[in-house]
Amino acid sequence: MRHLAALALLASASAAVGACAPQAEVTTAPARAEYLGIQTVLLDGDMVSFRVAMKGAGDEADVEAYGRCAAAQYALIRGAGFARHVRTQVAKAGDTWRGDAVYLISAALPRGVQTIDAEVTVRDCGELRIPTV
Repeated sequence: MRHLAALALLASASAAVGACAPQAEVTTAPARAEYLGIQTVLLDGDMVSFRVAMKGAGDEADVEAYGRCAAAQYALIRGAGFARHVRTQVAKAGDTWRGDAVYLISAALPRGVQTIDAEVTVRDCGELRIPTV
């Protein structure tokens, strides 16, 4: 009986840890994606909003990847090598997906768990054929 209780506890703990794990990066672009453009809005200092729109996204992760690619290229244009993800909001209306991704752009690796190396990310976006700024 103790053995079953221990297994049940282990299973629920594993599920809880899995729910907290960071989401994986997008490794493939949607096959029928149509990227409709990026709007860059400077919010405050180094905080920037990237508003993206696309058709043919499979899910929210595709829209988030588009925003991440925009942020990475923007960071490089501004002479910064990194960005920290603040938040992304995604909405779908009809067959058009829209995202509003906010990033903090910085020259040095910022604190936090959701950081991107701009140079590596732009290279990956190019390989996936996801447009950047």
